[in-house]
Amino acid sequence: MTHPASEGRLCPKTGCLSSQCFRFWGVRGSVATPGAGTVKYGGNTSCVEVRAGGQIIILDAGTGLRLLGRSLIQEFGTRPLDVTILLTHTHWDHIQGLPYFAPIYQPNSRIRILGYEGTQKGLAAVVSGQMESPYFPIGLDKLPSTVTIEEQREIDFPIGPVAVHARCANHPGTCMGYRLDTPEGSLAFFPDNETGYAHWTVPPHPGCALMLRESGHTPRACLQQFLHGVDALIMDAQYTAEEYAAHRGWGHGCVDDVVDIALEAEARRLFLFHHDPDHDDAQIAQMEARAQAQVSTRHGKTVVAAAQEGLCFDLGRA
Repeated sequence: MTHPASEGRLCPKTGCLSSQCFRFWGVRGSVATPGAGTVKYGGNTSCVEVRAGGQIIILDAGTGLRLLGRSLIQEFGTRPLDVTILLTHTHWDHIQGLPYFAPIYQPNSRIRILGYEGTQKGLAAVVSGQMESPYFPIGLDKLPSTVTIEEQREIDFPIGPVAVHARCANHPGTCMGYRLDTPEGSLAFFPDNETGYAHWTVPPHPGCALMLRESGHTPRACLQQFLHGVDALIMDAQYTAEEYAAHRGWGHGCVDDVVDIALEAEARRLFLFHHDPDHDDAQIAQMEARAQAQVSTRHGKTVVAAAQEGLCFDLGRA
């Protein structure tokens, strides 16, 4: 029997299932892992496309961004293309796809990159730095497209009719998770997050620190409140409980903890994300089954699936 959360399907060449959907282009963590063992779930790193409110919003710019760029060129041709890329942070597996994103080489493309300061150099310096010599032959300032990089100060802001809410993820350095509340439905994206370890005592963004202080809640309770009722939750679930015991403090999630959070937040759907580069398809399928069994044991209503490259899901609430 097909599990309900797996009822997405491969998108047609011209885009998603509808104008209100999200599609996985990269689901892997840390490093791209092509090969026979990663065919089902995919080997590209973090990248999710969201179509909502007439906007094209891209969550992270990992190596999956290359395939998304090819799809957009095929869909739009010579027509103007406007996209917004939301970066959670600037670790390599979240930005490496940008130099290979075909629309940045098209003069009719407008690409807006949003994120938060993660280093002393600032967002623009880090993003553009990977395209400078000796790392890449074409600099960001030499591109024919219009690319703007904006370092965000606020934790709540709009992208058209889509309300974006950012919160500090539990990960080394400044790393943000996002919730998108759209006219069609809601989606939360925390690709790098560790719930069982405190990487900070005070959130690195002042807006999040103020919110935590004023609420009087624990960071976990604040996260649960932030995610409450979300239609789709995409969250770092890199390790099994056994693996997590040996990787505590590395900045990534344990699947058992992630399922607990989804149930506490009453998320409708949970997609296990940031698959370990050493996990093949069989291991990910086992983790998916274990997570589904955990929900069943708890008599929960959250539908769980492992994120799978190429699949598209409707954002609608129905």
